[in-house]
Amino acid sequence: MVLCCLLMSQALGDAVIRGRTEDSEIVITTTSRLAGAIHSLKWRGKEFIDSTDHGRQLQSAANFDQGTPISAETYNPTEAGSRRDGAGPISSSRLLSLTAKENQLSTNSLMAFWLAPGEYSGSNLAKNSTVLSQWSLYKEVTIGALGMPQVIEYRVTFGGAPNERNNEAVFESLTGYMPAEFSSFHRFDSKTGNLLPLSDGPGEQSDPVVLSTPDGAFAMGIYSPEKARKGYGRWRFTQEKVVKWNCVFRVSEPHVGGWFSYLHYVLVGTRDQVANSLKVITLREF
Repeated sequence: MVLCCLLMSQALGDAVIRGRTEDSEIVITTTSRLAGAIHSLKWRGKEFIDSTDHGRQLQSAANFDQGTPISAETYNPTEAGSRRDGAGPISSSRLLSLTAKENQLSTNSLMAFWLAPGEYSGSNLAKNSTVLSQWSLYKEVTIGALGMPQVIEYRVTFGGAPNERNNEAVFESLTGYMPAEFSSFHRFDSKTGNLLPLSDGPGEQSDPVVLSTPDGAFAMGIYSPEKARKGYGRWRFTQEKVVKWNCVFRVSEPHVGGWFSYLHYVLVGTRDQVANSLKVITLREF
């Protein structure tokens, strides 16, 4: 089935793609509620994404300085929508197109700012004067990459408003919010090919991260082959009962703008399967 729908400049975002694994399948679901962001990822019937409001998805976002010291969330285009969207049925982001066929998905959207004009992140006032940003996000997702059925290729491209004057940008090129039961944190040591215990931070470090259930039966990892300045983060939000990983790229240059494209591999399986997949991928890179 192919979906490619457009209605009053707003595409329909409900789609499902799937790919067979050795004894099951990976199923990815997007929704119109989230402007085509990934609402669900299941393997062996297990849900890997804690999708509640318009921030807890498998999705992408960015933050810009707007010519003043950069501060978290204050100029923060976000794929799935805004904080004010809450757990509601509508996204402030605008999905322009979506195509889904078999194991492949692509979307193009305009991202809403996480904060509405006049809202605060902590003590910092939002820098945006509109709800909808002029930053676009194009993503391409393929289940079963590099001949490995449990590796998901995930490429995102951010396209900027040419008239903006930014000198710093933080691209959260991909993040995954996961159920709290994925409570074991590891980092992948490319020198030894082993997974090593990782604290819950919070914060970034240089090694790919893997979050898994304590018994190792279900795990998700993130790796990017990009050589640009990057970090892998992890968080445990105890009160909210959710954990998170991300891949982040930082850009510092006069008049940040144009197009920024980043390739990722999302690895799904048991903890051992994810570790083995990381070994194979990183060996290919070297």
